[in-house]
Amino acid sequence: MSEMISTVTSKGQITIPAAVREYLGIKQGDKLSFIIEGEEGEVRVKRVRYRNVESLRGIAGSLPKPLSWEEMLEIAHEDRAQEIVDGE
Repeated sequence: MSEMISTVTSKGQITIPAAVREYLGIKQGDKLSFIIEGEEGEVRVKRVRYRNVESLRGIAGSLPKPLSWEEMLEIAHEDRAQEIVDGE
């Protein structure tokens, strides 16, 4: 077990230590979930992974024009190919 300390700012914000970000695979823009457990003040943190399309509504903003299914598939394939090239 490893313990890392972070300070809360006046706005209630903290910096997540690099080791924690790496361990959880957290990148800029990711969402985190905080789960309060027990009565000892323990909180679990995990990266949110979306489970269904409905939970993604509005997350990416809007497009200037709607995309066809074929255009969406092409973009998805290009993104996946880039992930493979990047080793993700």
